[in-house]
Amino acid sequence: MKHNVVTVFGGTGFLGRYIVRSLAQEGLQIRVVCRRPEEALRCKPMGDVGQVVPVAANIRNKLSIATAIEGSDVVINLVGVLFKRGVQNFHSIHVDGARSLAQEAHDAGVKRFIHFSAIGADNNSKSEYARSKKNGEDAVSEIFQEATILRPSLVFGSEDNFFNRFASMARLLPILPLVGAQTKFQPVYVGDIAKAVVACLHDKMTVSSCYEIGGPAVHSFQELMEMMLIETKRKRLLMPLPFWVASLKAFFLEYLRIPFFLPNPLLTRDQVQLLKIDNIVGITSLKLEDLGIVPTPLQAVLPGYLARYRPAKFRSNTTRSL
Repeated sequence: MKHNVVTVFGGTGFLGRYIVRSLAQEGLQIRVVCRRPEEALRCKPMGDVGQVVPVAANIRNKLSIATAIEGSDVVINLVGVLFKRGVQNFHSIHVDGARSLAQEAHDAGVKRFIHFSAIGADNNSKSEYARSKKNGEDAVSEIFQEATILRPSLVFGSEDNFFNRFASMARLLPILPLVGAQTKFQPVYVGDIAKAVVACLHDKMTVSSCYEIGGPAVHSFQELMEMMLIETKRKRLLMPLPFWVASLKAFFLEYLRIPFFLPNPLLTRDQVQLLKIDNIVGITSLKLEDLGIVPTPLQAVLPGYLARYRPAKFRSNTTRSL
């Protein structure tokens, strides 16, 4: 690998931290770009002294992007939002922001550009999120034709916002409502996605390509919740909700904000639209195996981090030897 400086936009998030760690293990110099660089300080111990450097920039500000990218060999775009909030909306982040990154990277002579999208990205989707993701892909590919696009399915790992969220809810609620109970997902381990990024940098044949990144098995939403309940050793009623009921609830929930307790909406109408479509790797799509990576089974990781949500009587009381 001849790439020396890798600039990661959005490197402080759940997925970003795993990618930064994997890149550091390759001996690369890494710039972790985010709006608040103090958030990137936790990434510094992932490399040697001076190997991982926090950089302040805003994807909506072209000047700050150009400054962050200057001298980079690789740019990785992980920036995305799951719901709209003021100027941080789907179009400004997924389309305009991605376009600006690609343009500045192209103008700066960057060798590789890796852009993260999502399975389900579609110009004709009823979901604004999915449409913006595809529009972002198109904008990037038009400007930086050698860009590699990665589309993950549902990402899981010890700090994920999916299984941890529902396991926390199961601690308190006797009933878990399910929107899209039979919608299918192909959960992929966060560490495998980090490996995919490194594999792309090693292999020049991955340029101008799009990979759909999923795990080894397909599960319905209800099956995933059943697995979560088994691992947390809790009995809860799973109640499938019709989409029309979910949309009605989301109309109110997407505006609900409680500072320091519920800063993000529980459900939005756009998310309901997303849950109507299966989130699985296409039959003809390039996938993890094409990068030489064997996907990690959900069962190999899930028990390790959901055990903390079990009732006290089921937690192991091991004594640490001194």
